[in-house]
Amino acid sequence: MLNRIFQLIKPKNISIKYEEVNLNENRVFVKPNYMAVCHADQRYFQGKRDPKVLAKKLPMALIHESSGIVVADPTGNFNVGQKVVVIPNQPPKPSNNEFFENYYSGTFFRSSGFDGFMQEVVSLSVDRVVSYEGIDDEVAAITEFVSVAMHAINRFKIVSHSKRDEVLIIGDGSLAFVVATSLKYLFPDMKLYVIGRHTEKLQLFNFVEKTFLSNEIPDDFSVDHAFECTGGEGSEYAINDIISYIRPQGTVILMGVSENKVAINTRDILEKGLLLVGSSRSGRIDFQNAIEMMENQRIQNRLKNIIYLDDKVEEVDDIYRVFSTDLSTPFKTVFKWDV
Repeated sequence: MLNRIFQLIKPKNISIKYEEVNLNENRVFVKPNYMAVCHADQRYFQGKRDPKVLAKKLPMALIHESSGIVVADPTGNFNVGQKVVVIPNQPPKPSNNEFFENYYSGTFFRSSGFDGFMQEVVSLSVDRVVSYEGIDDEVAAITEFVSVAMHAINRFKIVSHSKRDEVLIIGDGSLAFVVATSLKYLFPDMKLYVIGRHTEKLQLFNFVEKTFLSNEIPDDFSVDHAFECTGGEGSEYAINDIISYIRPQGTVILMGVSENKVAINTRDILEKGLLLVGSSRSGRIDFQNAIEMMENQRIQNRLKNIIYLDDKVEEVDDIYRVFSTDLSTPFKTVFKWDV
């Protein structure tokens, strides 16, 4: 069959590439159904990456967060019509007990130098497809985003000390919300604190112990561990605030992406014996854990608070509309892919 791939060829310019797909290959063929826009996709679309990076990675189809429907599976692992989520991380081998697939050398990632899911049909190996039931399709579209939180929390469980009574999240955006949701689900007795800069966003964190505006932190505030979920220029302030608030031998999970180098207080890191852990992307096990959590109706309802469902995408002009809409939505923009 002839497949259409909607590629970004330069900032704010989408072109359709046609490619022949052999449905008899030993692959699973999925039609994307609902998609979500990530900040990384938006930076590519707007041209807010280094020109050398853009020249290296374009043209490519955007979007790495998607739910879909199986249209063919010669491997026999899925039924035609079955609902699935698709994994953008493409590692050379699976994770093992010590090393995670998302950090392997030779791993490539869809919508980061390789075609993402803005295609009519996507061809995937069996282990890059995970089925789901009982989850609304527009919520399933953000499974990859939730899996990133699951991966970070798994790293946290492995390396942090056992005193996990009080944990801080710095950030009040989508990532902070999903990390808080996931932590509360996995550690229901944990006291979670969230520091942010926007009162209206912090109001959504009504399931945590307490929220603070960044300029209203009590002098005696302290926590056992912390998650940094800001990124950008704000990550420098967030990391240094965490170093101030965290108790000795605490673990700091760094999740926010910064384009530029940031300066951090290494003196106090050493004096407190802190452990800083970088966490990025996710693997198959994290998708499975995310699906398991998202099957909980209460969690689904909570995640819907950060989803803005835009109109469906049927043609190229609709893609431009979605990326424009996303600039004005505070959290996650989701849309039905109906090309």
